[in-house]
Amino acid sequence: MTTAGTTLVIGATGTTGSRTAAQLTTAGHRVKAASRRAAPVAGAEPVPFDWYDPATHAAALDGVDRVYLIPPVGDVHPEAVMLPFLRQARTAGVRRVVLLSSSAVPEGGPAAGAVHRALPDLFGQWAVLRPSWFMQNFTGAHAHARSVRDEGVIWSATGSGRVGFVDAEDIAAVAVRALTDEQAPDTDLVLTGPEALGYDDVAAIITEVTGRAVVHRRLSYEQMRDRLTKQVPVEFAAMLAGMDRAIAGGAEDRVTDTVQRLTGRPPRTFRALLGREARCGS
Repeated sequence: MTTAGTTLVIGATGTTGSRTAAQLTTAGHRVKAASRRAAPVAGAEPVPFDWYDPATHAAALDGVDRVYLIPPVGDVHPEAVMLPFLRQARTAGVRRVVLLSSSAVPEGGPAAGAVHRALPDLFGQWAVLRPSWFMQNFTGAHAHARSVRDEGVIWSATGSGRVGFVDAEDIAAVAVRALTDEQAPDTDLVLTGPEALGYDDVAAIITEVTGRAVVHRRLSYEQMRDRLTKQVPVEFAAMLAGMDRAIAGGAEDRVTDTVQRLTGRPPRTFRALLGREARCGS
């Protein structure tokens, strides 16, 4: 592992950003932790950053040579703000960028897909992380986690489709390697956990580990879209419900060896994550 310069972690208070910042600082790397509130992150320099306020961008980039790039949440066309920022980053001296995308979003696809396509032409050192759905969706602030806590129900339009759910700690571990290894991956990396699970399986594991009964309620695409529109903009709700429909068709029924290959250890299981969260009192 090379001695990195300073890494700007965008979304440093989020699910993967917070873990990436923490793992970088623990390993002795310098980090600027960017968020709208410039919230403190242990061992990092907090800096204010808002995708939609370009006045915050120059100061965040000052002294930075690599960036962990998390798109603005809920924006189905993030390239409008991300590409100008990336051109500014290149001018400011950034040499390496690691973009967080999704296993459901190919190069050139929706959401971060357009940024993925542009990245190799902008930077000589790069990677695109394309993780499957987060295991933390069932334990954190996500809608699934809230419905598990409030109703004992997981609502989805995934049917019997399976997903290689991945621990956000494993995503962060891969991000750290992609940011700091001597050679950047210069490719996209599909990240999964060690097993593909249906939402019925997820509900059963939560029930077994926590002792609280949780069930999976199957919705149609239209029902899921309408449910999501109460929480997010209509276009984004339709995209998310469409991802559920793709899962039902088998689009996410896979596991990869990426976490093992880049970190040297196997990815964590969902059962292990729940046990860890329980021990931490989450």
